Amino acid sequence: MRLATALGALGAVSILFQPAASAAEMRGVTPTEIKIGQTMPYSGPVSAFGALGKGEVGYFKMLNEKGGINGRKVNLISLDDSYAPPKSVEQTRRLVESDEVALIFSSIGTAHNTAIAKYLQSKNVPQLFIGSGASKFADIAQYPQATMGVQAPFRYEARLYARYALAKNPNAKFAVISQNDDYGRDYLAGLKDVLGEKYDSVVTGATYEIQDPTIDSQIVKLKASGADVFVIAATPKFAAQAIRKSFEIGWRPMTFLSNVAVWVSTVMEPAGLEAGTGILSTAYVKDPDDPAWKDDPGVKGWREFMTRYVPEADQHDTNYVNSYNSAMALEAVLKACGDDLSTENILKQAYAIRDLELPMLLPGIKVNTSPIDHVPVDQMQFMRFNGKSWERFGELQTGN
Repeated sequence: MRLATALGALGAVSILFQPAASAAEMRGVTPTEIKIGQTMPYSGPVSAFGALGKGEVGYFKMLNEKGGINGRKVNLISLDDSYAPPKSVEQTRRLVESDEVALIFSSIGTAHNTAIAKYLQSKNVPQLFIGSGASKFADIAQYPQATMGVQAPFRYEARLYARYALAKNPNAKFAVISQNDDYGRDYLAGLKDVLGEKYDSVVTGATYEIQDPTIDSQIVKLKASGADVFVIAATPKFAAQAIRKSFEIGWRPMTFLSNVAVWVSTVMEPAGLEAGTGILSTAYVKDPDDPAWKDDPGVKGWREFMTRYVPEADQHDTNYVNSYNSAMALEAVLKACGDDLSTENILKQAYAIRDLELPMLLPGIKVNTSPIDHVPVDQMQFMRFNGKSWERFGELQTGN
C-alpha cells in the first residue's frame, strides 16, 4: 500500500518542504509557548477513549514543569467532540481560527479525522499522530499533511488474524461484527487482502451503528452462518456485548478481538472473564498489568507519571499507555524542530523519525517515518486472554 502511493505522493510531499518560515510566520508559536489542539470524545458513546486526551494533557503538564520543549511551554487545548464528526469539524475550526494552534494532534476517530482533513490541508495545519489505526491515513497523496498514530494499522491487524486462522484451518469460515464506518471497513479490507477471491464465499458480515443499544441480534445471525472464526472489529462497549452474547448462546469459534478493545476493566470483566477466555488479539504496547513488566523501567516510569499527573485515572486502562506513547512521539518531533516551528519544518521532522524507541512500546518495536512512509508503527505480537490477563506469544509480526 505504501509503495503504491509513493510515486504519486512525492510531488505532494515535496511542496511541504520549503525553506523555513520566519518566527512571525510560525502560527501558534511565541518565544515562550507553542499551542497545539485536539478533539476528544469526553462525552458520548465512546467516552472511554477520552482517557487518551486526559493522559496527553497530563504528559505536557509534566513536560512544562520541566521547562517545556526547547524553552517553550506546550499549551495543549483539548476539546470535547462527543464522538460526532460534525462536532469534530466545529471544534477543529475553533482550534485553528480562534485559538490559532500550530498543529492538530491525536484527535480521535476515523470518520472524525477524515471529516477535518481537507479543511486542515486548506489551512496548512499539520494533522499528527492521528487517533485512528485506519490505513487510509497512510495514503500520502490523499493525506499529505498527516501521520498515522503510534499504533499498528487496523488493516494490518486483520491480515494477521486471517493468516493465523488459515494456518490452523485452511478451510476456515469467518464471521465478522464491525462498526459501520471506515474503522470497521478496514478490518474487512484486511481480511479480503488475505482471502482474495474466496472472501465472498467464506465471510459473513454484520454491522452496527455507534448509536445502537445492543448487537445481540447480529451475533445470533453470525452464529447461524456456521463460521468457525469470529472477528470482533468493535469499540469497547460493543466488543463486550459480542463476547458476552456469543458465550451465552454457546458459540465457541476461534475469536479475534480488535486491539483497541482489549482492556480487562472495561471490556473483559463486563463481558465475563470466563466468556473471554481463549480470545486472541494483538499488542504493540506494554500492558502494565502483565507480570512480565513488573520490574521494567519503562513501566515504572509510566506509573510514576500517572500517579503524579493523572492521579484520578485507572492505571489498568491501556488508553493511558497509548496517550503516553503519542505524546512522547510528538515531543520528539517538536524537539527536532529546534526554534523553527513553521508548518514546513514540523512536517519535515514528523516524516524523518528514525528508530525512535518509546519505553511503553514492546521491545523491538521502533517508530519510523519517512516522506513516503507515514506509518510510525507496523509491528504487533499475538496475545491470548487467559481468564485474568493477556499473555503474549510468538514473534513480532508485521501486517504489511
